[in-house]
Amino acid sequence: MTGSPLKLVVTDQAFGNTRHERAAAEAVGARFAEYQCRNEDEALAAVAGAQAVLNNFAPMTRKVMAAMAPGAVIVRYGVGVDNVDLAAARDLGVRVCNVPDYGVEEVADHAAAMTLALARKLGRYDAGIRAGEWKIDRMVDGLRSLRDTTVGLIGLGRIARAYAARMAAFGCRVTGFDPFVTEDQARAIGITPLPREEVIATADVLSLHVPLTPETRHLIDADAIARMPAGAILINCSRGGLVDEAALAAALVSGQLSGAGLDVFEKEPLPAGSPLRAAPNILMSPHAAFFSDASVDALQRLASEEALRALRGEPLRCPLT
Repeated sequence: MTGSPLKLVVTDQAFGNTRHERAAAEAVGARFAEYQCRNEDEALAAVAGAQAVLNNFAPMTRKVMAAMAPGAVIVRYGVGVDNVDLAAARDLGVRVCNVPDYGVEEVADHAAAMTLALARKLGRYDAGIRAGEWKIDRMVDGLRSLRDTTVGLIGLGRIARAYAARMAAFGCRVTGFDPFVTEDQARAIGITPLPREEVIATADVLSLHVPLTPETRHLIDADAIARMPAGAILINCSRGGLVDEAALAAALVSGQLSGAGLDVFEKEPLPAGSPLRAAPNILMSPHAAFFSDASVDALQRLASEEALRALRGEPLRCPLT
């Protein structure tokens, strides 16, 4: 990129340091600035004139992107880009990239850990002991063997496949739906392909592994939950908007679902008034499934390397627009 002095901006990050990002800027003599933007106005002021922007959750709207240098690049820390207006980016000539291949094992581990804790009802045992109880039948109401458990997947990407392998190791039957994966491809990795509605209707554990789009928003709503087997478990380490949270809370209260593991929410941080806070048998984590020392370092390094390629005018590794 030529013309005005190069500028690399971090709109927001939760990693504690920006050593990879600073090194990328220094490698091409670019100005470097980092912020913790939380709204459109803050993001607009931060990215003005920038050729490369590293972005976590700050909103990348049409108005924000219009303030960037011509031909600018946004690199999203992570896989999902639902905080980036991709249509506006195309209109404005802003290239958008993500980092799709970091933290796969961590997210699969996290989803599996939530599944195991809920399937074995560890939280109920713990609460019972703390309340002075010791009789098993007063702590839990039925416990299905993992070898009698069907785990259903919506989406069969990298993380879903890694999660499936973990659950298969415990003897679970694994089914799945993904319109972009053929039946032969699914079977080759040990997953029984089924129509989406059949996956939902037959899964004792339903785990979501799809991006948030207008078509997938509230994929799991009250109607979908009603079709799930009584006592099923829902796991979501993908995007919060996939689930109607009010419907989920109601299902946990009624007992239609026996548990839920959520790492993501429609609004983050989770609002104080969310019905999920009072729902029983739910495990929650703060969008942390990706987190480990190794995965965070890899994420920042890969994102920074992509920004450096952009500043050097080199081909991008993971462009989305």
